[in-house]
Amino acid sequence: MANLVIDIGNTYTKIALFRHNKMVYAGHFEKPDINTLNTLLYDNEVDKAIISSVKNEQEEWETVLKEKIPVIYFNAEMTTGITNHYLTPKTLGRDRLAAVIGANHLYPGKNSLVIDGGTCITYDFVDAAANYYGGSISPGLNMRYKALNNYTAGLPLIQEDKTFNKTYGSDTPGAMLSGVQNGIKYELTGFIESYRHNNKELNIILTGGDSIFFDTLLKNSIFAPYIKTEPYLVLEGLNAAIQKHDD
Repeated sequence: MANLVIDIGNTYTKIALFRHNKMVYAGHFEKPDINTLNTLLYDNEVDKAIISSVKNEQEEWETVLKEKIPVIYFNAEMTTGITNHYLTPKTLGRDRLAAVIGANHLYPGKNSLVIDGGTCITYDFVDAAANYYGGSISPGLNMRYKALNNYTAGLPLIQEDKTFNKTYGSDTPGAMLSGVQNGIKYELTGFIESYRHNNKELNIILTGGDSIFFDTLLKNSIFAPYIKTEPYLVLEGLNAAIQKHDD
């Protein structure tokens, strides 16, 4: 039997199938349809599902899914393996909580800094004793480019350039590339250095849609040997939560 794990984000919905701790399928969709889910259910003998969503309203396919198998909604009380010291746990983003659970599940007994590069960039730390106190949220890569265009009269809307490697731009688009991408690089290294100051043995875990790009930004840094890329970290955390829910 398999567990169906679904993470509904701001931009994409990510779906995975796990047999115990082994992921056997993963995909992401702008909007999943029930036919895709029916195929997964039919082909894999799915026992139950867990859904984490940043949205308040439920989508039509969720209603149909609940008619077929038991569905659990991930919530602030499902702190599998960690002690959550966040002062307002009900306001903590479910994706952030799931990522921290996933980090502790994959790397138990380790200090881990989770950097999730999505619509926003989030930084969350779980210590070797599985304590989580909080983190930081800043604008994501594409959000920064859109903000420069939306809140000024003369700056164009540009896309990231993964080949850009200068410290400055010699024209306006280049200056924007430098400001956004170098700004993120300095932000990343600043947060990492701050956490390493008090936690010398530190896992740096990159996840989210921009994780590969962030890995490229950091590849020549002194932190490169400590970086691990876990693109399915949130899904791993949700799977750990649904397994614990059965206990």
